[in-house]
Amino acid sequence: MSRIADLRFHAATTFQRRVGNPVLRCLPFQTVLETTGRVSGLPRRTPVGGRRVGDSFWLVSEFGDRSQYVRNIKANPRVRVRIRGRWHTGTAHLLPDDDPVARLRSLPRLNSIGVRAFGTGLLTVRVDLDG
Repeated sequence: MSRIADLRFHAATTFQRRVGNPVLRCLPFQTVLETTGRVSGLPRRTPVGGRRVGDSFWLVSEFGDRSQYVRNIKANPRVRVRIRGRWHTGTAHLLPDDDPVARLRSLPRLNSIGVRAFGTGLLTVRVDLDG
């Protein structure tokens, strides 16, 4: 990874961890992905942008394998997603062969702009929702 990409990653994740995520998690209609911490075993909630399509929820991770929630999914793909204030359980799948830039075109525009602007290793994630 280039030095500039590394700086963007650290700046964005520091801001998200300390400012953005704590605020957004509290908003009742913000979409939130809940994974299980791979070390702690505790629930980890991350505000995300994405879209439900049928029985699946699609999102693009802006930092791919470097995202903590992606690392948690690799350890345990069972997740919950809060969509429009309602929790849904499901199984997350990492899709490295999917075109994340094309996928972003079908997801909410404002979030997609941010992901493309700050992202350094885009990765598509699909959550197959239970029932």
